[in-house]
Amino acid sequence: MGLFGKQFASVVEWEEFRDDVIFWKWKDSEIRKKSRLVIKPGQSAVFLNNGRLEGIFEDEGDYEISSQIVPLLSSLKGFKFGFNSGMRAEVLFVNRKEFTMTWGTKNAIMVPFEGMPGGVPIRCFGTYVMKVDDLVAMIDNLAGVRQVYTIDDVKLRVDSMLDQLLMKWIAQEGKDLFHLQNNAAAIGEGICMDLDMELIKIGLTVSNFKVSSFSYPKDIQDQINAAATRGILNPGRTQTQSAGGFCIQCGQPLPAGAKFCPKCGTKV
Repeated sequence: MGLFGKQFASVVEWEEFRDDVIFWKWKDSEIRKKSRLVIKPGQSAVFLNNGRLEGIFEDEGDYEISSQIVPLLSSLKGFKFGFNSGMRAEVLFVNRKEFTMTWGTKNAIMVPFEGMPGGVPIRCFGTYVMKVDDLVAMIDNLAGVRQVYTIDDVKLRVDSMLDQLLMKWIAQEGKDLFHLQNNAAAIGEGICMDLDMELIKIGLTVSNFKVSSFSYPKDIQDQINAAATRGILNPGRTQTQSAGGFCIQCGQPLPAGAKFCPKCGTKV
């Protein structure tokens, strides 16, 4: 603690770096003449003054603030920089690495399907990859009110959108509702595109979204497994045999005693 209750910093750096933190704001100290800025590998440093962007520094290194940083700042360079009393500024340290995140449906999503009131309950999980892309958007939308922003904060935002995105792209790309893994790549690409459009608003970009697995209620999964087994034992009948209440061709539920699928006309 300095004179008159002031704190002065000789080194401005992200000391307690954590892999799960996207950005962390350094503040509450004043910068003196011989202070240095340390940017570690994979970081960027953003100088702020009263929430306004002053300068962005993206190259790792150890810099003397008075001679190497201040001359590049937009308005702080106009301050009287004698450093006798110190300069007040905030520095936002940003983690620029890629984050691989896991996701999963907490509750089954009900995907609409003809002949099944309420739809088919489906659970799924996978991963997505995201990183900071637009520092200005991040500052405008987050840094003004947040001291720290973590991957858990991103997960909360993504989870709030996932159910609707999954239903949208399963309906659009899930050509066989009971064999969705065959279309997992197309479903993931569609979700990635929509998710990226939303997260870029806060400065993040999503480069990959993967659906690793789909799962069904046990009774439906048992019928899918039984159909697959019959297909292996009777390969010549895989296109005409019903799957214990479901058409093996299109997955449509079959009425009791049906001889033809009511949806695609396949002979049972």
